[in-house]
Amino acid sequence: MLYPSIDSLMDKLDSKYTLVTVSSKRAREIKENARRAPLVAKPASHKPVGMALEEIIHEHLKFERYTEEE
Repeated sequence: MLYPSIDSLMDKLDSKYTLVTVSSKRAREIKENARRAPLVAKPASHKPVGMALEEIIHEHLKFERYTEEE
């Protein structure tokens, strides 16, 4: 079974597209810059994408959608 599960991640974000976008951008940051270490103290995953997903589930990473009025 995958950790974190897709169902628990979907409770944090509004769509699968947003999940992929946010996690891939953060994973790239972790991979390309060693100083941008994971925000989770002891991540269960050793891969950047897994670390990014754990950051989302622990609410270290958030996403805010802006509307045209803002």
